[in-house]
Amino acid sequence: MQSLLVIDDELSILRAFERAFADETTLVLTAKTGLEGERIFRESKPEVVVIDLSLPDTSGLECFKRLREIDSRVPFIFITGHGTVETAIEATKLGAYDYLFKPLELDEMRGLLDKAFSLSRMVRIQPRLADEEDTVEDAIVGRCRAMKEVYKSIGRVASQNLTVLLLGESGTGKEVVAQAIYHHSTRSKGPFQAINCAAIPDALLESEMFGHERGAFTDAQRQRIGKLEQADGGTLFLDEVGDMSPMTQAKLLRVLQDQTFERVGGNTPIKVNVRIIAATNHDLKKLVSEGLFRLDLFYRLSVVSIHLPPLREREGDLRILAEYFLRKNSQEFGKDIRSLSDDTLKLLEAYHWPGNVRELESVMKQSLLTARGNILLPEFVPTLSAEEPQSVLAKDAETLSKNFISERLAAGSENLYAEAIATAERQLFSQVLAHTGGNQLKASGILGISRVTLRSKLKSLGIEASRFSEG
Repeated sequence: MQSLLVIDDELSILRAFERAFADETTLVLTAKTGLEGERIFRESKPEVVVIDLSLPDTSGLECFKRLREIDSRVPFIFITGHGTVETAIEATKLGAYDYLFKPLELDEMRGLLDKAFSLSRMVRIQPRLADEEDTVEDAIVGRCRAMKEVYKSIGRVASQNLTVLLLGESGTGKEVVAQAIYHHSTRSKGPFQAINCAAIPDALLESEMFGHERGAFTDAQRQRIGKLEQADGGTLFLDEVGDMSPMTQAKLLRVLQDQTFERVGGNTPIKVNVRIIAATNHDLKKLVSEGLFRLDLFYRLSVVSIHLPPLREREGDLRILAEYFLRKNSQEFGKDIRSLSDDTLKLLEAYHWPGNVRELESVMKQSLLTARGNILLPEFVPTLSAEEPQSVLAKDAETLSKNFISERLAAGSENLYAEAIATAERQLFSQVLAHTGGNQLKASGILGISRVTLRSKLKSLGIEASRFSEG
């Protein structure tokens, strides 16, 4: 269970956090003073801390400094009134994760906490090779030859202060490898920040990475410290780096060349000492040839490259991975299933696994919903098939608007949000491509996303843009 510590002298704020976030997966701890918060922090070692900048016995900034001396890797989120904005910015410069203004918006806080918990897990949990009966989080699982080469590469590069580029299809485990490199590096006690370049709109990615000055753009009412500056002395993980816009690529290149940058809207160079670990599921060489990615940035990022193999090429690892996911998730589903039958293994081996390890874990979770006994039999495994894009699109056009949700609820879906989003995206991208006659450049302009992001989405959804070409 993950734990959240909230330090605030307003009882209404503490109760609001308990009502909104306390559940079977999250323990909410509360403190009304800095001294009480420090005691709970020492005793309970929470994953994330939310702290008010105005406390009755001390300033929130001083409390933050003391807590960071105890454990500097915990993400701290400040909540503040407008009168303490400069202090909140100062706290961010000193390593705070982020800050929000009162009155708090629930959705904004929920999104920020989700990212903070994810970062805390990456920083605090060191991935390790899973043993025969392991169920640990973030284990690196696999014994095939290709994965052994990955382990060797991690060992060779972790202690070197070099830029690392992780290559591989979506779902192959690049984030866990990035964690392993960080934890085995000389920077393991320093800050760690992560940005998913594909999940942030182009217009906001620069601000997220480099920060911005007040007045830099319409909504820039306050100065913001970016993740690069927060990672000073530590490591910055850039996931899906191939989705960066050309302008952001140019600014990142400068960081790699001389470790300096400027905030958006600023003209003062800022010096940092940051190690970059980047990851992508794109063929960067192909993007370079198409003019979508800078050649000089590619060379700077790929000082050391580690390729993670797709699941279909990991000979002998399918059973190991499937049984690991069964052990890891059985308790959550009230089951005690730890192995596969030979017939189940044959069924899994016949599938192509386009979503790789991430898809395999999802399938194992779905299997546990209906499974009985102690061994996973074929009849408990959901249907595995790679339908033709056209048939999927035709089906989706009807089901999302009429009976999609009711059917998935009846089937016991545990991932309904993602299923609905994927269905909606298939409809959206297909109709836009039909409108543009398959022209991806025009489609990306209409959708407001980069061409690289569009291509990545089409690939993950199994949509062939060429089918919509005119003539």
